[in-house]
Amino acid sequence: MAAERPRKRKRDQDEAIAKIKKGKEAKKKSAKKKKKHGSDDSDSDFDIMDLYKKAKKLPGQLENCELCEKRFTVTAYSKAGPNGGLLCTPCGKAMTKEAKATEKASKPVQRKGRRKLESNRLDGFTSRGARTLQQLCIEKLAKHAEDIDEFGEMPEAIMNRLSEIFSKKRAMNPTTFKLFLQPDREEVSIQESAYLETEDFDQIFAIVPGIKKLALRNCCQFKDVNVDYMIEKAKKLSDIQLLGANLVSDDKWTELFIARGPDLKSFKVEWLDAAFTDEVVQALVTFCPNLERLKLERCKHLGVEAIDAIARLENLQHLTLRFCKEVPRERLVNLIGNVGPNLETLCLENFVESDCEPTDVILEAIHTSCTNLSKFRFTENNVCTDEGYVNLFTDWSNPPLRYIDVNSTRDVDNANPDGPEEYTIGVGSAGFDAIMKHSGSNLQCINISSCRHIDHETFANIFDGEKQYPSLQEINLSFCPVVDTQVIAGIFRSCPKIQKVITFGCFEVKEVVVPRGVVLIGAPKAQDAIEQFGDVVMDFQKELQAEMAKAGGRIVPVRG
Repeated sequence: MAAERPRKRKRDQDEAIAKIKKGKEAKKKSAKKKKKHGSDDSDSDFDIMDLYKKAKKLPGQLENCELCEKRFTVTAYSKAGPNGGLLCTPCGKAMTKEAKATEKASKPVQRKGRRKLESNRLDGFTSRGARTLQQLCIEKLAKHAEDIDEFGEMPEAIMNRLSEIFSKKRAMNPTTFKLFLQPDREEVSIQESAYLETEDFDQIFAIVPGIKKLALRNCCQFKDVNVDYMIEKAKKLSDIQLLGANLVSDDKWTELFIARGPDLKSFKVEWLDAAFTDEVVQALVTFCPNLERLKLERCKHLGVEAIDAIARLENLQHLTLRFCKEVPRERLVNLIGNVGPNLETLCLENFVESDCEPTDVILEAIHTSCTNLSKFRFTENNVCTDEGYVNLFTDWSNPPLRYIDVNSTRDVDNANPDGPEEYTIGVGSAGFDAIMKHSGSNLQCINISSCRHIDHETFANIFDGEKQYPSLQEINLSFCPVVDTQVIAGIFRSCPKIQKVITFGCFEVKEVVVPRGVVLIGAPKAQDAIEQFGDVVMDFQKELQAEMAKAGGRIVPVRG
């Protein structure tokens, strides 16, 4: 008897489902019949038969299921049947399940992994086809980070790549952090140190005493005690890069510079707002005269005296500055005149002056003093004019640059977005043309984002398909409103090694066919991962015709 109950329940459910389907078919036939006889429900606001329908039962009353005819208690959640009646709970669930299945089948299939693909594109990873064994192994390690005891012997490049992936996945914690500490290493690079505690930083210098390069980003718990331990243990340290080390005091920075002295070759700090004043920079210049690389960005307390101190560094080769305070242009000109001849990298970001007339004295100083640059970044400037950039790159004795970033060099007056009529603020058409004539032969990466005064004719002439830029791999054209499909197609023809084109805010870029191996980011209607084989097919046909001519037409091409 007990075994008969599940069978009976299953049989009742099957009958209920069959009745639901039968009711739907009857409803469809009735609708077709009405349509055939010319009846139209839209001619009247209501059907007169609705007046004779039985009122629906209220919650708490008893009712018979429309499909299985079982007696059940009506609730507020009771489903309506296909013919207007009510359904019991099993029949209602069956009807809902069937409706969901029908809706799911009618939905279009969405492409999986789209978010991951776009994330990789923004990070600069544009791999095509099957991933390499190395990539698969790195991804597997990052996925099972908590289960790994040690990495073993790995090259520095792979260790740094693993550090980047662990940081991106927020997997860098006090446990996984120890995997990157090996006694024989000379470099420790942690891209995300926000989850590390003060005692974790001491382990770097205890386990890796021979460390030469230290790079910590978001090291918000790096304190004075860590600097003391670093001075005591890391005797060979010559390259320091710290981002967000706001708990280190001015006195401790000075002690570090005194201890490292002439051995310190590279020093980079960013996002410091609690300490690190002009006096600390003066101590850095005094006790570490052999600095070759210096990067000071977004350090809140730095000002004019720091600029004057940096001007005394005779061995400086790479300089990156971004100050929060205004710096008079005369001090910048003095700095460039003193350190410019030896510089290979010059990055000056956000050096603007309020309520001052446009002037190109900074660009003139760079033209005169800097003759060995390979990387030049001069961004977010609203003082220098287009004529200044023309004069900088015209007859400049500096070799062609490898990297140029002049983004956001434009007038910032919201009341007059086109800028003054008598001159152009920032890189304009003439300035961009001078840049490409000077450095186009060696240029690998250029960023002209938000340089909105470059006209369409200039873009079309520079990237016309005939002029070639053999080394250009990446270009950022974001928020240049005149850039359209013609310009992007010209870039593909003029730059044989192009890999990445960024076009955020360029709404005239439509239906672009992206060549194989190239990534177009930001175009709203660009086709995805389309490969072009047109030129290859044409070359093959020409070769085939030549062979046929040599053989007297005896070669017959075979399809496929």
